[in-house]
Amino acid sequence: MLVPPDMLAAQSKMVYQINKYYTEKVQARKLQVSKTIQEVCRVVQDVLKEVEVQEPRFISSLTDYNGRYDGLEVISPHEFEVVLYLNQMGVLNFVDDGTLPGCAVLKLSDGRKRSMSLWVEFITASGYLSARKMRSRFQTLVAQACDKCSYRDSVKMIADTTEVKLRIRERFVVQITPAFKCAGLWPRSAAHWPLPQIPWPHPNLVVEVKTEGFDLLSKECIALQGKQSAMEGDAWMLSFLEAENRLLQGGCRRRCLSILKTLRDRHLDLPGNPVTGYHMKTLLLFECEKHPRETEWDESCIADRINGIFLQLISCLQCRRCPHYFLPNVDLFKGKSPTALENAAKQVWRLTREMLTNSRCFDKL
Repeated sequence: MLVPPDMLAAQSKMVYQINKYYTEKVQARKLQVSKTIQEVCRVVQDVLKEVEVQEPRFISSLTDYNGRYDGLEVISPHEFEVVLYLNQMGVLNFVDDGTLPGCAVLKLSDGRKRSMSLWVEFITASGYLSARKMRSRFQTLVAQACDKCSYRDSVKMIADTTEVKLRIRERFVVQITPAFKCAGLWPRSAAHWPLPQIPWPHPNLVVEVKTEGFDLLSKECIALQGKQSAMEGDAWMLSFLEAENRLLQGGCRRRCLSILKTLRDRHLDLPGNPVTGYHMKTLLLFECEKHPRETEWDESCIADRINGIFLQLISCLQCRRCPHYFLPNVDLFKGKSPTALENAAKQVWRLTREMLTNSRCFDKL
């Protein structure tokens, strides 16, 4: 098919605009974030070292691999989450029967003595390992460590939450989340993935992702709020961070995500936090399914992919529902106020209209 020359010219102009935006704005954000990570991780490592002295079962897994930290997620340039991987889930069985959306429980294997578990005092009478009890103990240890560590003047524990959150130098917030890594397992609640009729991802990548497995996090699960479940405090939240990152390799997918996050930080950091970097990542994964061919992730297509994701975001905001990529029963907008979602829809629409109608839009974004 012959493409009109003016269309090709417009496309190459847009590629130039996006590359310029990436060099000037996205790279600047990345540089700033990586400096912050170094600063924040030094403090967190020091706090966790103190925790380990008091309680050897909580061993820091925050390790620096040439500037990259395993288990660290950037929520925004000022907010981070550190996943602290615990040892020995051994004598516990993973139970995912769908009754707790987005969560699962860890139960003592039948006939196993409670005393055989490394985490004996956090196991309930029914034999479940309680995520909340464990987090509560960890919170106490972190609070004590903040008073003893060498950064005690610049780190404070954030009260009024059951989560373990630190405020560092009054500028940054870091949540530390105890977790278990479940490699080689795949939860039943995500068994529908990948959808059989969609050619993406490639079967080899699916095998890699499922072998990678998932994590179980001890954190408040918004999906369970209002469910009045007796299991709520004992449940562990499912997380697919590594799986998601693996899926976004290849083509311009990661580049696309960096641009989306930069646009989000610059234009969609709104009251009530209706749109997060994680929403952007989720919609990018759905966009990969809609555009399964690698040629559709060439740098000449980035503008189209971003517009597609923004239109999808408007639709989600208007419907007030954004399904989790692996767990469609989990709504990522749960707990967000309708007003915040409505305001975000208007703002995303303004941005999208600008991108669709103005070929030089990236100069002022």
